[in-house]
Amino acid sequence: LLKVKDDLEMVLSAVRSKNKSLEEDLKREEQWYEEQKQMLDTLNKIEEEANTQARKHSAKRDSNELKNKVLKLKTFKKELLSALGVFLDEHFPHPEKAENTKNKNSSAEPTVEVITLKEILENLINKLITTPHEPYLTINESFWPPYIELLLRYGIALRHPQDPKRMRLQAFHK
Repeated sequence: LLKVKDDLEMVLSAVRSKNKSLEEDLKREEQWYEEQKQMLDTLNKIEEEANTQARKHSAKRDSNELKNKVLKLKTFKKELLSALGVFLDEHFPHPEKAENTKNKNSSAEPTVEVITLKEILENLINKLITTPHEPYLTINESFWPPYIELLLRYGIALRHPQDPKRMRLQAFHK
């Protein structure tokens, strides 16, 4: 009986030492688990920050691309308007100058200052842009009739349905 008691005490001490070693292993594993958990949280935060910065940079990049496109369009518009102005000045001169060169013997001075085709087109464009709900321009004596006829005949401008003294630029953008 004493021998069984001694054997059981030895088994008990072995089990206690094994228990102690397992508890230490458990503590180490728990500590390692906590460190891994903290590391994962830190990496998740870093990933979120990187994603938000990437979105900000993407938004900035998109904004910069749009600004560049707008600048290119503005420069293209200026070049186009400049080319149109040069074309109109070359091919459609001021009506009074053209009349004066043809009729040098004429002594009668015109009573109204006649505007150029370029000015007529500018007025029509400005009217269409500033008041799109009422784009009609009133035709007066300063509009040279051949220029008005040219704009109407080639579909650049349209007369008002009820008032033939008014016209508007054809809405090509629609």
